[in-house]
Amino acid sequence: MTGFLLRRIALMIPTLLGVAVLIFLMLRVLPGDIVEAKLRGDGAAVSAELIATERARLGLDRSLPIQFVEWVSRAARGDLGVSMWTGQPVTSEIGLRIGLSLQVAVMAALIATLIALPLGTLSAIYPGTPLDYVIRLVAASGMAVPSFWFGMMLILMLLYLFNWAPPITYTPFWQDPLANLNQLIWPALAVGYRYAAVAARMVRSSLLEVLQEDYIRTARAKGTPERDLIWRHAIRNGLLPTITIVGLEFAFLVGGLVVTEQVFNLNGIGKLLVQSVAHYDYVMIQGIVMVLALVFVLTNLVLDILYVWLDPRIEWSR
Repeated sequence: MTGFLLRRIALMIPTLLGVAVLIFLMLRVLPGDIVEAKLRGDGAAVSAELIATERARLGLDRSLPIQFVEWVSRAARGDLGVSMWTGQPVTSEIGLRIGLSLQVAVMAALIATLIALPLGTLSAIYPGTPLDYVIRLVAASGMAVPSFWFGMMLILMLLYLFNWAPPITYTPFWQDPLANLNQLIWPALAVGYRYAAVAARMVRSSLLEVLQEDYIRTARAKGTPERDLIWRHAIRNGLLPTITIVGLEFAFLVGGLVVTEQVFNLNGIGKLLVQSVAHYDYVMIQGIVMVLALVFVLTNLVLDILYVWLDPRIEWSR
């Protein structure tokens, strides 16, 4: 197992390096001068000397290879630079918001799993029945309804029934767990419903395929109880494609909750990325993209470990 983990971690390095090269070059091949766009964005009169001074302060007067090497070397030490917008370290700005986005993503994943696993399993066990059609209808509606619209409907319902509105300020979990969950459960539910719809359909299709395998028919012919057949033999193999969907959706949610965060007044990392683009803060953009890329590669590492645990036929040495 140690060798497997070391190989997977080693593969993360070229992936992150490739992301670093792409985001670095993409931000610098954009037309125009980013410093000039920032300083003159509001129509203010800025001298060429001030623009040159600012470029020198940010190190933009150096060659691209030198800029890239310096940025990567600092990023490897955990220093993502200083924000051009707030003047604060990028790591501090991201650290203030990444916890909120991670918590919403984790809660949405848990909600989706708790909904999708039983519904998808029941739909696969009883295909073509009224129960199957009802579950498929619920799943189809979940994929058709945008998360932000469902979130707005939740807010209107809570406002009408309980006179509840999203709080203006965010309460960390360790300060007041009840207030924190009361604030984040609704955006997690809004996102988790669509998340569950996708996962439920994947569970259904995977289980339908697994239940047609020879070893399932053999176990059934030998008198294995149907309950043990489903939960001890079919579920573990049927969950492999579902885990892929759940893991990738989780990684996407960490930085992809921009509209949902806006609806529920949450200051997460997705909202920070949009604000950084609006303020021409390319230093912050680089840092956020690298953090999100790290979340993706770590999620893939966890998925690889789960594959081997669920299916012993996948060897650690591969």
